Amino acid sequence: MSQADLRRDLISRATRRAFRELAVSIVVRDIHGMWQDEGFPPADPSPNENGERRSLYQGYLDAVDWSDLGQVARAVRVFELTAKGFEPQFQQSAYDLIRRDGFQVLDSGRIVGGPTAVVREGALANLADPAAVREHLDRISRAIESDDPAQAIGSAKELIESTAKLVLRELGRSADDARDLPKLAMEAQLALKVHPSTAAPGPDGSDAVKRILGGVTTVATGVAELRNKAGTGHGPGSPRAGLGVRHAHLAVGAARLWCEFMLDTLGDPAAPWRKSQP
Repeated sequence: MSQADLRRDLISRATRRAFRELAVSIVVRDIHGMWQDEGFPPADPSPNENGERRSLYQGYLDAVDWSDLGQVARAVRVFELTAKGFEPQFQQSAYDLIRRDGFQVLDSGRIVGGPTAVVREGALANLADPAAVREHLDRISRAIESDDPAQAIGSAKELIESTAKLVLRELGRSADDARDLPKLAMEAQLALKVHPSTAAPGPDGSDAVKRILGGVTTVATGVAELRNKAGTGHGPGSPRAGLGVRHAHLAVGAARLWCEFMLDTLGDPAAPWRKSQP
């Protein structure tokens, strides 16, 4: 099976058609502007569609690589502008379809989640103030879009750090900014009773889960070390030779594993840390 065979569209054709139909009410100049402002080159109208605006919008859709995370993230921002200003009944079909593709539509009209999401939107619901986490998520998404592996790795480390501090604060514990990341991450896991050394009896204390928890513990340390060698935040003494997108995906995926597990545990009403709460 070739690489091309493994590629898949991250936004369905039906969703793209729905937003294209909204574009028939947008002037041609603005259609060009919204796509080109997101870095897409000028496109020619599609010969397969009727109507100047519909065919022009389709021309831009045809030029997007819908299997590429960065291009999809930029196209989603175009979709946000396309739907802006319409009455809810006209937006509904497009929004329903993009939700089916795995995205969420906020009340503000912003479209979030989907393939570029680093942490599930629902996992953030357990935080009183998730603004710091959202800031790092936005940085990671922008770094992925712009093919900046060093920035993605650096932001992945900062995401773990912020998540650990927020977890500790949610539990009423201090989160000293001077602590290094491995110690901070370990303290957060200890506080939630999901460190392999303190896993409580039950599912989290089983040998299988403890082995996985041991791996989760090393994830934070590994991301911190990779960031020190290859990410942003430190001026390197030599060029970051060999650093590629795959390394960024490794760091971001590792950060996702750690952060989602911690946030899910924080919000789980049956999690072991709750049994020791007054």
